[in-house]
Amino acid sequence: MSEERLYTTGWDDYELIDAGGGKKLERWGSVITIRPEVQAYFKSGKPFEEWNKMAHWEFVSNNKTSGKWKCLKQGSPKEWSITYNDLTFNLKLTKFKHLGLFPEQRVNWDFLTKRLKGSDKFLNLFAYTGAASVVAKNTCDTVLHVDSVKQLIGWARENMDSSKLSDIKWVHEDALKFAAREVKRKNHYHGIMMDPPAWGIGAKKEKWKLEDKLDELIVQAGKIIGRKGFLVLNTYSPKVDLRTLEVAGKVHFEKGRSEARELWMKTTTGKDLFYGNLLRIHPLN
Repeated sequence: MSEERLYTTGWDDYELIDAGGGKKLERWGSVITIRPEVQAYFKSGKPFEEWNKMAHWEFVSNNKTSGKWKCLKQGSPKEWSITYNDLTFNLKLTKFKHLGLFPEQRVNWDFLTKRLKGSDKFLNLFAYTGAASVVAKNTCDTVLHVDSVKQLIGWARENMDSSKLSDIKWVHEDALKFAAREVKRKNHYHGIMMDPPAWGIGAKKEKWKLEDKLDELIVQAGKIIGRKGFLVLNTYSPKVDLRTLEVAGKVHFEKGRSEARELWMKTTTGKDLFYGNLLRIHPLN
């Protein structure tokens, strides 16, 4: 089990303080939040009474997909910024419990930083608010950011501007369709990151299920990765387990390139919290 687990960590401006009882307690700069967390099925390290004294906001779910924020400290900000190294990310309270950043991805940001250099091209598919795009642009010359939601591209642009960077190429398009077109155009990238949703409804009301699209995603990405390039694929779907990713990596890429791992983070109180599975395709030497 220990070999399957890849632990990510917080940093000065982010801390996973505690988890348990279906919730997690997090610090984002000076703001502390309580959010629902299905993977926190164990007992919390601290009683919820202590959580409530610490936190500024708690997200209360209305249903499986949305809810509202409850203010626990009067005057707490609804928008603020935190830093990671010399980059700045802008956070906002949303009705989907997210704040615009997935801190567990820190381990993948570090992976990008180590493997990208000035002249490289990087492609971020399902790019959301662009943390990986900003991290990559801080290291390499050419970054394409692809997302189908226009408002999220705007948020990503704010992160780029706040980080004093420029010239990320914004693509408002379905990520899988864009990848297929890049294959036809014979474009290649040194690094590709994909963070696809587990499920969703497309612009034309078509249903998206990651387990149905996984092979196609990996095949298309494989065709536009340079021979010495790399791929990072995050999955949060309960229907895409570690073995599925492991097999997909071995089937579609050369022997020894693929690595499937579980992503975990340890709370300050010592609890282990699961964050999904990821597949990495490493560069060939």
